[in-house]
Amino acid sequence: MKHQLSEVVEIPPFHWRETDTVERVSDWIFSRKNEDWMDLSQAQNWDVTLLGVPLSRSSISASAASEHPEAFRRMWKYFVPYHVDYDLDLSPLRIVDVGDVIQHTTDIGINHQRIEEAMTLLRKQFPQTFPITVGGDHSITAPLVKGWKRAHPGERIGILQLDTHFDLRPLTSGPSNGTVIRNLIENQAIKGSDVWNIGLHGFYNTKSLRDYAQLKGVHYIPLREARMAGMVETIQRALKQLEQEVDTIYLTVDMDVLDIAYAPGVAAATVGGMRTDELFSAIYEAAQHPLVKAMDIVCVDPRKDVAEMTVRAAVHTMMTFLSGFCIRKKQEIL
Repeated sequence: MKHQLSEVVEIPPFHWRETDTVERVSDWIFSRKNEDWMDLSQAQNWDVTLLGVPLSRSSISASAASEHPEAFRRMWKYFVPYHVDYDLDLSPLRIVDVGDVIQHTTDIGINHQRIEEAMTLLRKQFPQTFPITVGGDHSITAPLVKGWKRAHPGERIGILQLDTHFDLRPLTSGPSNGTVIRNLIENQAIKGSDVWNIGLHGFYNTKSLRDYAQLKGVHYIPLREARMAGMVETIQRALKQLEQEVDTIYLTVDMDVLDIAYAPGVAAATVGGMRTDELFSAIYEAAQHPLVKAMDIVCVDPRKDVAEMTVRAAVHTMMTFLSGFCIRKKQEIL
């Protein structure tokens, strides 16, 4: 186990130049720019920590999701820290980009170990912050949750998963982006009954995976059912159930939950998925819940993207979450 976050996380490969004014998100998010900074930092200076994980070798489908963290950062110049729908200024939130988890060229096991260590050390060095992780493929969620568990061994962790897939494939085919939830269940990091998966649809999951979900008590709500009940109401239902059982809710957003019309740049694009407005409504609702304590955004492949639609949707997802999180922070002060 490493002792400092800087031993497993490297400086962001791309960062924007510093400015005196905050007009764009690229002016707002502070980027680490030297090796010593994290060891000397004061955690109380930050509300949110942003971590990149450029890993995609563990993706079942060919993917360049490893290129997403950099594409994600480059997209910041097209967004401002103000949500006009809610007349909400986000600029008082203090966000720091700590960099990318250092990746081995070929060894997925080593990479997952480093990801787990990064989350553990992030919690120790920045315990008061909200961690947002930008992948990378969905396999990164398993070591991230295990890292949280190591840093908070007494906590029971629930998963709120927005996804087209169960991600419950047998571990004999992993570690991969298709085994992430099963990995956590079978390694006893979480209970199956503490998982809520919202967004399944169409012809992209086998009956055997559905059978395993039922065996382990996984809660899953197909997109059709969520639409009939209302997306916000469905998220509220999941959060209400989870808050009665767990200490921490980990939110994982697989961008392939979106329809291919909105997210062509994912490894497993599908038809019949969520619209972006449905995803953003779900995210905004989840962000306001006090037990939602960590989040990741995964499975964006910039090489497959069209007009940067999916990368833009991913940044919008983070910004929407931060909007709800800002509301939560204001309520905590009152």
